[in-house]
Amino acid sequence: MTFRERLRALPTFPRPGLPALDTDAAPPTPHELFVTWIDQAIDAGLLAPHAATLSTADAAGHVHARTLLLKDVTVDGWWFASQSTSPKGRDLAVNPHAALTFLWPELGRQVKVTGTAASAGPEAGRADFLARSDLSRATSLVDRQSEPLDSMEEYERAFAEALRIVTADPELAGVHWTAYVLAPTAVEFWQAPDDGPQTRLLYRAEADGWATGLLWP
Repeated sequence: MTFRERLRALPTFPRPGLPALDTDAAPPTPHELFVTWIDQAIDAGLLAPHAATLSTADAAGHVHARTLLLKDVTVDGWWFASQSTSPKGRDLAVNPHAALTFLWPELGRQVKVTGTAASAGPEAGRADFLARSDLSRATSLVDRQSEPLDSMEEYERAFAEALRIVTADPELAGVHWTAYVLAPTAVEFWQAPDDGPQTRLLYRAEADGWATGLLWP
């Protein structure tokens, strides 16, 4: 069997038993439906249901993507955090347009949130940093994300020193740590079927609220 054939033979979603998306009963805002879906993913015991792919682009239009963890969903948007000096932070500084993609294959579901991301301010960034574990704070305090690394020993020394610093000062926050909010202009919910057509429901931001509509699969 060729590699292509092996890929085509892989199962995608567990069937039967997938949930349905009742578009007629969809709530008025995408925030409400998203929270319902992620609650269902949590209740189903899915691993890291808050993991998402963040897609950004730099000033030249070069697209970059990475996986991170969702921090919150509010009326303002979808929250995540990172160093402002990281590749994603540098992208957002020159081009705030971004997208978050969530995939829950066990439920046959995907959500795509597109809009613009901006810093929620220094106090929000500090609060997020201080809520992290000492190990996570130390990782962030090193603050050289995606730079070339000569050896693991070099990183281990930097990490050990950062861990010593954050352990000694629980109130120390990283200077460049930033809480971002992605304010959505569109949110798409995709549901795979047990037996039948896919369902795609799109929320579009308008001046007086949210408009919804179906999309062809």
